[in-house]
Amino acid sequence: MNYLIDNLGEIAGFTRTHLALAMAPLLIGLLIAIPLGALVHRVPWLRRVTVTAAGIAYTIPSLALFVIIPPLVGISTIDPLNVVIALTIYSVALLVVAVPAALDSVPATVLDAADAIGYTRLRRTLTVDFPLALPVFLANLRVVAVTNISMVTVGALIGVGGLGKLFTQGYQRDYPDEIVAGIIVVLALALVIDRALFLIGRWATPWVRTTKKRGGTQLLRTAVDPSMDTAKGAGA
Repeated sequence: MNYLIDNLGEIAGFTRTHLALAMAPLLIGLLIAIPLGALVHRVPWLRRVTVTAAGIAYTIPSLALFVIIPPLVGISTIDPLNVVIALTIYSVALLVVAVPAALDSVPATVLDAADAIGYTRLRRTLTVDFPLALPVFLANLRVVAVTNISMVTVGALIGVGGLGKLFTQGYQRDYPDEIVAGIIVVLALALVIDRALFLIGRWATPWVRTTKKRGGTQLLRTAVDPSMDTAKGAGA
């Protein structure tokens, strides 16, 4: 703990770098995986192929990717972009499986009701499917975010900055306090990001809390036509 207190400035710098290296792949992964996951959800054979490919991609060791990526894209091994690309591959591999799984959680009765009242496929996807799939998807997103924070530490082995430097430096100096400080900060960062995503999920899905109080029937009505819920509130 003494090392952590005495070196807060340096550790804060490592933490900012670590957070950027972990969150950038997550955001890029979301931009790729959400539309791709929605597409494969509608095509069973393509979904099977995607799940298989994602499983293979995720089993590739991170150090192997750090060696393979630079010559393929023309960057240095110690370029932070190397870590971003590698973690983006892992993020997409996890999220592209999570999106169809989340969409599977939407009740068929809600989808039938939306189709019955004339929703187009695009409108139903944006206003019914994805909103109701959010609770399941966010649970998976939290896992990916925490995994990225953990995996960024491996980047220190190739000279990329982040909290992993506390591990490599502590090992090289035979200084356990520095390693313990790194473990504490990585765990704290992971807990903060996980909690932040949890709170964002609660804010983005208020109907989940409401449904627990008044039952599931109203959720199905509101999911298809939010004006029903508004009208009920106004009438009350």
